[in-house]
Amino acid sequence: MESFTFNKYLSQLRERKVTLIVILGLILVGAILLSRLIEQKPQAAPSTPVPVIPVSTTKVSLESVPLQITAIGTVEAFSTVAVTSEASGQLMKVHLTEGQFVKKGDRLFTIDPRPSQAGVAESLANQSRALGQQRQAEANLAKDTAQAKTAEVTAQRYETLFKEGVISREQYDQARTNADALAAVVKADQAAIASEQESVNAAKAATAASKVQLGYTDIRAPISGRTGALMIHQGNVIKANDTNPLVTINQVNPIYVTFSVPETQLPDIKRYQSQGELAVTATIPNDGGPPEQGTLSFINNAVDPATGTVKLKATFANNQQRLWPGQFVNVVLTLTTQSNVLVVPSEAIQTGQKGRYVFVVKPDQTVESRDVEVQRTAGEKALISGGVSEGETVVTDGQLRLRPGSKIRTANDGGKTAQSRENVPANGKAGE
Repeated sequence: MESFTFNKYLSQLRERKVTLIVILGLILVGAILLSRLIEQKPQAAPSTPVPVIPVSTTKVSLESVPLQITAIGTVEAFSTVAVTSEASGQLMKVHLTEGQFVKKGDRLFTIDPRPSQAGVAESLANQSRALGQQRQAEANLAKDTAQAKTAEVTAQRYETLFKEGVISREQYDQARTNADALAAVVKADQAAIASEQESVNAAKAATAASKVQLGYTDIRAPISGRTGALMIHQGNVIKANDTNPLVTINQVNPIYVTFSVPETQLPDIKRYQSQGELAVTATIPNDGGPPEQGTLSFINNAVDPATGTVKLKATFANNQQRLWPGQFVNVVLTLTTQSNVLVVPSEAIQTGQKGRYVFVVKPDQTVESRDVEVQRTAGEKALISGGVSEGETVVTDGQLRLRPGSKIRTANDGGKTAQSRENVPANGKAGE
């Protein structure tokens, strides 16, 4: 019994040993296969390289930028005269051509002067007749004055003789009456002379009026300027003070440009104008020449309540007559010049949910986002305060593909590279 139990134990021990050897063998084979699999596993593919984005850049600069107001203006003549006639008659001669430049005093039209000349001649004749009558009255006065003096002397002598009893009272009274009568004649002659003097003055006034009327037959330019279209031609009969002008003259040297600005800008305009003249430039569309230079000369005394604007007027010398009445021009009113302000191109400014920002290029050719405050824009320039420094590089094109930390390279095509080919989402900030 004991021998059977021992033999059974030896048999179980042998079976466990074989099982252990088999397990160890399997583990060894698995280890060998695993090592071979590891050796035969291909190497992992290299990681995808970070893309380099082409952009356009520029430097932040420190500049002096003018503070300007832009508007659309209309050119107006400095003065306009509608030439009419103050004399009636036939138009004998036209001394100008349409569109001609005339100087003040140049002869424009000649009206038939013969009726006016006849009126002058008649007035001169009446004046001569009045002068003759005045001289006759003066001669009568001289004669009657001499007779009155003689009669007065005789009356005084007769008075002495009457007192001495040499002559009768009747003789004395007759002498005194004669002296008094001649004295009255002298006074009448003096009144006649005054009346004739009034007649002479009236005749002279009539002569002067006739000469003025004759002068109206020779029509001359009241101002220097450019003539318009002729409204009447030689041979027509002209009526005095007709409502239809013969021609219109526009003074174009100097000339005005009128324009309107919002009433909110009026305080700044008045403040800077109080410090000196404000320069105004007028650019003629499709002209290609330099802007005309002028100065602000007028601010209207009321704001238009319908539009909320105020009318301004600038004066231009217009020596080359490039500005023409009725023409539309682009007006720039310069109020002052801001010195030493940070300036970047307007296209460098981006707008996001937190406000405006720019992409700044770091020395390692990556970008970072900087918040900036835009004071104002002047043409294609944006004036900013804070956020960047003079000399730093900012991205002006290609911002759509950028994120903070993006690697960039400067495009050398000089044009817009990325943003011009892609649509930027409204109010979206790249990288957020």
